[in-house]
Amino acid sequence: MTATVSTISAAITATENLLHYGFMRRALIAALLVGLAAPSVGIFLVQRRLALIGDGLGHIAVTGVALGLVLNRAPVPIALITAVTGAVGVELIRARGEQSAEIALAILFYGGIGGGVVLASQAPSGSRNLTQYLFGSIATTSSGDLTTFAVLAAVVVCTAVVLGGALFSVSNDDEFARASGLPVMRLNLLLAALSAFTVVVSMRIVGVLLVSALMVVPVAAAQLVARSFRSTFVIGLGIGVVVSLSGVIVSFYADTPPGGTIVLFAIGVFAVLLVVVNVGRIVHRR
Repeated sequence: MTATVSTISAAITATENLLHYGFMRRALIAALLVGLAAPSVGIFLVQRRLALIGDGLGHIAVTGVALGLVLNRAPVPIALITAVTGAVGVELIRARGEQSAEIALAILFYGGIGGGVVLASQAPSGSRNLTQYLFGSIATTSSGDLTTFAVLAAVVVCTAVVLGGALFSVSNDDEFARASGLPVMRLNLLLAALSAFTVVVSMRIVGVLLVSALMVVPVAAAQLVARSFRSTFVIGLGIGVVVSLSGVIVSFYADTPPGGTIVLFAIGVFAVLLVVVNVGRIVHRR
């Protein structure tokens, strides 16, 4: 009993210490937003077998971040414009369905990160600040960034909920969706824009190079135990929130990069669920 009381008291003290810092309060709110937004979009990307599109958009967003650093402007709005423009361009190239489209996308993605690195080298602060956006940094989320992230995350989640049925139809079978009268191209462009929003929301906490993992892994973990698209969506969001908050908290105390910590937590959840599901199947067969 005494040990239990001591453990609870220590947990409360640790929480109070954590929330004492303003940057940690902002980081936890940002982590919550990331945990909600990333799986909301990722579930449709997984359905379309475009799991790595977030990685490519992250590369493109790097150019926007670097341009903001060079111009000594807030990088987030410029990265948002760059990422959305790149996302629309990616979708238009992909929609053409030509063999050269894959090469064009590769050039666009790697050109984005290459241009970002070169531009960042010309910034007054050098490329040091760029690392914060590549891998995430819990200490760099400002109040202005948090407001922008909250608006973008709300747009992503609300759109995914309201238009989830249409987006699922397009992601599952675009030919059937087109025959059903759905505006396939507009929905695809909308999903591309939502993916860009998610990259920008996530870059302060997870980093643009790791955001794709948070879009995909919680959804993949949810698919192991869910029985429907709706339950996959809900469970994926739950996993996304838990691993994001847990990763930020652990990274604070362990002094580890938040993005990598969050991704490892997500992979850990996936691995545990995979083992549990497989063991359950073996027991059931016996």
